[in-house]
Amino acid sequence: MRYRKLGSSDLEVSEISLGSWLTYSGGIEADRTRACTEAAFEAGINFFDTANVYGQGAAETAWGEILSAHPRDSYILATKVWGPMSDDPADQGLSPAQIAKQIDASLTRLKTDHVDLYQAHRFDPSVPVEDTVEAFQKVVEQGKARYIGFSEWTPEQIRAGIAIAGPGLFVSSQPQYSMLWQAPEAEVFGLCATNGISQIVWSPLAQGVLTGKYKPGQPVPEGSRFASADMAVSQDLVYSDAALEAVQRLLPIAEQAGTSMPVLALAWVLRRTEVASAITGASRPEQVHANAAASGVALSDDLLAAVDQALGDVPVTAPTLAPGAQPGILHR
Repeated sequence: MRYRKLGSSDLEVSEISLGSWLTYSGGIEADRTRACTEAAFEAGINFFDTANVYGQGAAETAWGEILSAHPRDSYILATKVWGPMSDDPADQGLSPAQIAKQIDASLTRLKTDHVDLYQAHRFDPSVPVEDTVEAFQKVVEQGKARYIGFSEWTPEQIRAGIAIAGPGLFVSSQPQYSMLWQAPEAEVFGLCATNGISQIVWSPLAQGVLTGKYKPGQPVPEGSRFASADMAVSQDLVYSDAALEAVQRLLPIAEQAGTSMPVLALAWVLRRTEVASAITGASRPEQVHANAAASGVALSDDLLAAVDQALGDVPVTAPTLAPGAQPGILHR
């Protein structure tokens, strides 16, 4: 496993990280959650990403039990705030009161006195950005988080946050990014790099589409991620006949390169120096090890050109999205 510096922080995160969105929030049994987490340590993964809203605290609770058995300095822990945590409409967002409440609740569930990275899960337009930034600064000053990040902020929102916070507070951006969703390359990557902010990308395998297990012209397999109504937004973005056909063209490229389709897709994401880590999910330990194998894999120029050709006319930036819309905002 190789490691990369996270923005302007002193954190060195594994190129492949483990996320807990659909799996450890109640999607798989506790023993498999533990097995996958332990497999991550075996593979050299030191970066674990979760959120308070995953399973309404279930994912944090699961990792609190498992990770607390490991020395605190042996892993880098990230969580998030923004999503609804109850039926109360006020129990969400990025107000100072909500941030103060949710960081304490997250730390309790995670069985730790601090997280290494605390992230705004989305931007909250109902709260002045000055108030949100000040609240995050206070979390850092109190020692409850070492650094702050954000997820799926637009370039305008990023600029607004940086203008208030100044350099050093924000060290990470977490956008959706994959062969089938390349939108962050246009502006977010460069803007963040200029300001000492790294990318830790989610869905680098396009919710499993880039594994090749979904076939064009065939119904979505029962029990798969895209069989869930919660995946409707992502299905519109990356689960299309054009995308599935492109993946079928990518499979022989991976085979000729002597690697698997998931490793090719992850290595493609990690080809960008702006990306510090690719967040992967896993329901089985062998998936963790298979994904970890992408760390350090270099792709030749010829191979990258072949990938571009295979992708063809797939709309990798989804231009039909409404202005300011963000992928996955409804289910994540």
